[in-house]
Amino acid sequence: MSRFERIRGRLRRAYEAGRDSVRAGRETPPDVAEPAKVASPAAPGPAAPPTATVVGAEPPADLHNSTSSRDDADVPHALRIAAAWSWRLIVIGIVFWALLKLVGTISIVIIPVAVALLLSALLAPAVGWLLRARLPRSLATAVVLVAGLAAVIGTLTLVVNEFIKGVPELTAKSTQGLQQIQEWLKTGPLHLSDNDLDRYLEETQQWVNNNTERFTSGALSTAATLAEVLTGAVLVLFATFFFLRDGNLIWRFLVRLLPVAARWKVDDAGRASWATLVAYVRATVLVAFIDAVGIGTFLVIFDIPFAFPLAALVFLGAFIPIVGATLSGGVAVLVALVDSGPVTALIILGVVIGVQQVEGHILQPLIMGRAVAIHPLAVIIGLAAGVVLAGITGALVAVPLIAVLNTAVRRLAARSVPDTPPDAVVVASRAP
Repeated sequence: MSRFERIRGRLRRAYEAGRDSVRAGRETPPDVAEPAKVASPAAPGPAAPPTATVVGAEPPADLHNSTSSRDDADVPHALRIAAAWSWRLIVIGIVFWALLKLVGTISIVIIPVAVALLLSALLAPAVGWLLRARLPRSLATAVVLVAGLAAVIGTLTLVVNEFIKGVPELTAKSTQGLQQIQEWLKTGPLHLSDNDLDRYLEETQQWVNNNTERFTSGALSTAATLAEVLTGAVLVLFATFFFLRDGNLIWRFLVRLLPVAARWKVDDAGRASWATLVAYVRATVLVAFIDAVGIGTFLVIFDIPFAFPLAALVFLGAFIPIVGATLSGGVAVLVALVDSGPVTALIILGVVIGVQQVEGHILQPLIMGRAVAIHPLAVIIGLAAGVVLAGITGALVAVPLIAVLNTAVRRLAARSVPDTPPDAVVVASRAP
């Protein structure tokens, strides 16, 4: 064998040995740690790897993923969670307080806009019908708005005329009713004497005299706010018109202000909330109409004065759930008591209670359905908060706001992906 062949054989064996060692290194599992190397001054070398076990050294403290230092690790986990929740809740509370202050400052603008949204939800189906009849959008909106104003003004005119016509008769019967009440107080279970009645009447008259200034100042303040009421009415009209005509464009503009990743989710939640508001307003109007017709029919049958105004009052009161229709029905019972006596008043009271039961157990679940179903406790709390914050307007807006927020939160919390909008442009990516 020549020298060249021996050299070639050695090179081949060396190459095969290196290749085998590389293969063996690749086949070694990564969790098998090499033995730790100890460095010394006499034989300097690399430090021990992190996985090495050093005899005589204390193990390092385990740090949670949420901690950044040893001090955080020494704090109990429950206390860290409580502290994290606390400062976040404080921030949310401060933001909520600031929003309430802002709403209170510009309530003269927010309240008309909220009323305009409710009117838009009520009139939007009529605008849709006219649009399907090929009318221009502006003309369809104007026709619906003018028709709605005519209906409201006509109803108020009838109510005022009926009230003016029946005031003299009711005044005469009120005197008779008060005399009957006085006789009942004397001969009834209370057995009050004439001196007791006179004393109570004097105390009542004294209380009225002492509070005359308060009543007068309230009337003056009401007169002073007449300009604000007129301004709010004009704002309601303009806002309703533009919501009906350009509501979709306004919503798209607001959605485009959000990050791209959140647009589809917010758009889906917003449109579902609007559908809930439309369903709520339409169902409330229908239920209020049924309540007014039911109670008004019995008022006409028993020849109670102001039957039409009282029915209109019941219709308006039904927009405040649970409380409104009950209070307006109570007014009808008082009028029946003054006009026709306690027997007729008890019959009207039974009618009011029966209508309320039919509304709560049949009409509300049947007409509104599960889409706008709200727990009665949430309704009561919302009404109380609305009355405290904005009076009667707050009571009108509170329940629709709760229904809209309920739908929006449910849609935002859902994990389902919204459908692709019809005007979306889908760009396919190239394969790598």
